[in-house]
Amino acid sequence: MRSRYAPDRQLTVRMLTVVFLLGLLYVAFVAALIALLKSVALVVVIAGGLLAVQYWYSDKIALFAMHAHEVTPQDQPYLHGAVDRLCAIADMPKPRIALSEMDLPNAFAAGRNADRAVLCVTTGLLRRLEREELEGVLAHELSHVAHRDVAVITIASFLGVLAGLMVRFAFYSELFGGRGRRDQNTVLLVAGVLVVSAAVYVLSFLLIRTLSRYRELAADRSAAQLTGRPSALASALIKVSGDIARIPTKDLRTAQAFNAFFFTPALNQEAGLANLFSTHPTLQRRLDALAKLSARLGEST
Repeated sequence: MRSRYAPDRQLTVRMLTVVFLLGLLYVAFVAALIALLKSVALVVVIAGGLLAVQYWYSDKIALFAMHAHEVTPQDQPYLHGAVDRLCAIADMPKPRIALSEMDLPNAFAAGRNADRAVLCVTTGLLRRLEREELEGVLAHELSHVAHRDVAVITIASFLGVLAGLMVRFAFYSELFGGRGRRDQNTVLLVAGVLVVSAAVYVLSFLLIRTLSRYRELAADRSAAQLTGRPSALASALIKVSGDIARIPTKDLRTAQAFNAFFFTPALNQEAGLANLFSTHPTLQRRLDALAKLSARLGEST
């Protein structure tokens, strides 16, 4: 019997809830900007334009930022062969395959839907992992595509991007706008945009991170069930997390903007309050979940 990525109802409920709440927040934010800026056209053009760019070109933006390029089966037969096997088992369309010439060991999936998805791995990841470990990581990323949470995170993160841009606009307008002849109404307007945008950014930031942590656990679970080797995925997590600690900090900071999409975060996380702001669960939590699944599946080590 063919194995597949089973529907994850808990993930679906969480995605719908977060998208609904972010939708309400988006409507309130746009309404507040219109009230403050008194220009419907300006707000619609800025908000609509950014949303369209992020939705339609998210895969290209991600590949460009990670210095990645698409590769053919002739370029990377080993990588394509592994993805072909997993897609056949999962009965899902094969995404485009890309390679990033970075020593940072990681992988991510991007794209607005399964037909436009791209799965990217770094050369650092390929060098470090054994076949079963690599298949575990690839199955994890394919799970994101199959469950459409890549598209959801892409759309959901738009509000944070827009709010962040408005914060910067208001801040620099205040800093460089000149204080000489500016009237009090302008000062209040800039302050209002800054406060509203900052509040929206914080709320969207927390909502997205809450969803992101769960989707990583869900992808771990789906990947382990598809391959039947939770221990191989756990081994990959340990290797990648340990080797990331040895990557130069400047290289990690370059990649940190894409943390929510990575297999494991570019910068190591600590448990405690800081985990509230993280894109991924702690390494120990992921390993514990995989160990429980391994015992349930009766995996032999």
